[in-house]
Amino acid sequence: MTSTTPPGTLYLVPAPLDFGCETQTPLTDTLASGTLSTAARLTHWVCENAKSTRAYLKRIDALYPLAAPLQQQVLTELPREVHKKGDHSDKGSASFDARPLLAPALAGHDMGLVSEAGMPAVADPGSSVVRAAHELGIAVVPLVGPVSLLLALAASGLNGQNFAFVGYLPQDAQERQQRIRELEALAHKSGQTQLFIETPYRNAAVWQALVQALQPQTRLALASGLTLAKASVRSQSVQQWRQQPISPDNRTPTVFALGR
Repeated sequence: MTSTTPPGTLYLVPAPLDFGCETQTPLTDTLASGTLSTAARLTHWVCENAKSTRAYLKRIDALYPLAAPLQQQVLTELPREVHKKGDHSDKGSASFDARPLLAPALAGHDMGLVSEAGMPAVADPGSSVVRAAHELGIAVVPLVGPVSLLLALAASGLNGQNFAFVGYLPQDAQERQQRIRELEALAHKSGQTQLFIETPYRNAAVWQALVQALQPQTRLALASGLTLAKASVRSQSVQQWRQQPISPDNRTPTVFALGR
């Protein structure tokens, strides 16, 4: 007998950008009331990390009572290999079948997809879950919240009509220098802004490599601690940065951007 229960909805629930930071921003400063109230009524989740998701739900509960206690929330973590290798292969196809994670939605439960910071599936795991939802006929609804890449781009003064997020730079110093020059050449040729991020403890090393490898006229932006009280966005030529040397905080999430 075929079930007549309609499927639930997959909500993409953004998280505040203060994960891992010393201080937290009030949720109401960066997240819409509709986002928080919707999250509060969900009881089934696909998440990047169960511990951080419970901490986030606890913060929500202080504003909008949860539909079920934390102990009764059903949290399913994405596999570790998805974190390391990403949701997609080098050719762009989904490398992870996330359809089994959406069984509760097929049974009629609304579900939430959440990462540790920002919008899930954007510079974070989760796109395989979204793709699986579309394949299964499950409605996907993105909720309103902060996306660090777009905040950094808007505040950089660089080209916001043509841009690309290129993930992380190589850790090897020689490969990183080569990649920086490739991105710079692309930016100068096409006008396309190049956005990338790094694990906070490598912020200073990446910044030093950028200032050393880029041409003096290239424009370089540094957006750190976005939405936090100590948020900082600066954008100027590499030549100007060399005259005003800085060292980015190795504890604060940062977005880097370069262009012309």
